[in-house]
Amino acid sequence: MKKINTAPISGTQELLPETQAIFDKLKDKIAKKYKAHGFLNIETPMLERTEILLAKAGGDTEKQIYKVAKTAETMEDATEALRFDHTVPLARYIVEHESDLVFPLKVAQMGENFRGERAQRGRFREFYQCDVDVVSREKLPLFYDADVISTLLDTFEAFELKTPVVARISNRKILKGLLAGLNLEEKASDIYSIIDHSEKVPAEKTEAALDEIGLSADEKAKILEFIELAGECEKVVDGVKALEVENEVLSQGLSELTEVAELLKASSCDNFVADMRIVRGLDYYTGTVFEFVLPEYKEIGSVCGGGRYENLAEYFTDQKFPGVGGSIGLNRLFYVLSDKKLIKMADEKPLDIAVVPISEKENSYALEVANEKRKEGLSVTIVAGDRKLGDKMKYASKIAKAAIVIGDAEVASGKYRIKEFI
Repeated sequence: MKKINTAPISGTQELLPETQAIFDKLKDKIAKKYKAHGFLNIETPMLERTEILLAKAGGDTEKQIYKVAKTAETMEDATEALRFDHTVPLARYIVEHESDLVFPLKVAQMGENFRGERAQRGRFREFYQCDVDVVSREKLPLFYDADVISTLLDTFEAFELKTPVVARISNRKILKGLLAGLNLEEKASDIYSIIDHSEKVPAEKTEAALDEIGLSADEKAKILEFIELAGECEKVVDGVKALEVENEVLSQGLSELTEVAELLKASSCDNFVADMRIVRGLDYYTGTVFEFVLPEYKEIGSVCGGGRYENLAEYFTDQKFPGVGGSIGLNRLFYVLSDKKLIKMADEKPLDIAVVPISEKENSYALEVANEKRKEGLSVTIVAGDRKLGDKMKYASKIAKAAIVIGDAEVASGKYRIKEFI
């Protein structure tokens, strides 16, 4: 009987070895794809100065941050905290090392982050994020917006999902220009929030929310028409133009959206659509924004997202560092894919081979065989002990894909057979 509660804290992930092997395999696939697309791996510390993490804090960020109090230090005075994403640490990293970096800088970051949100199904407080970002000085070609999106689409291809992922793409300048043309800039924050939540609530609730902030019938009609625009990029662009609102910002947004779409097609990507509902909640996005979804499972929500930010490090330096990036929340993705049975969840054996000496007399040769196989790049364990061979093989079948039984004959001949478990 347990002496204390040994269950993991809510909002954290703890897997059995065979399931952990599947999770790790997904993580490895992401890392390989990121590298294949030319992203350089970096790691920033999990611990950051609190003032760094809160430099651009908004909304509930300050309430969700995990502060770390050292000896004789109160939590209120804590000067260090656990990172809640990779973006803020990346900004600090670039400012700190900018004289030694080559721009445009293409980086991948894969590591744990911590966020004090209310734990719920598929939402974690401790979670892996797998990010790709491209950052430059002063100006970053729009080419890299498509580069990030195509990299992430290719990464999802590697998962061999039972249903395809679709990238929904927009540009923040389009909505910004539309609201400026309708003289609704003062209500922009409310409208962004309403649009961002419009898919999660009934249409009547979205209309009511627009009424509550004082939109006229014509303004409301245009906003509602705008958020219904989705599909082929050319048709969406024509739909926006049909709203008969014109200004430089809106035109620039449409032009950028069109260019990104053309670059994606040139990259042989066809699983994307333009979608005006995509605005992204974070306020540092300034241009291209995107979210990935599984159309057959809309209730899951987005499985990946990101966008362009015009000045990543504006709170840390006077220099301008524009960038574009995207992120896969691996724990949540793994949870929803396994929950919906969209990835193969058959037992993934953690190890390649288990070497099974029949008795202690064969241990020395078993060590030679194990080391030989390890030199071939395989993961190998030795099942030692005085248990019966049947029990050893039963154990081996649970942790390895194959076994090598070592008895007197194998020691004498120096030869052995590899038995694969079906």
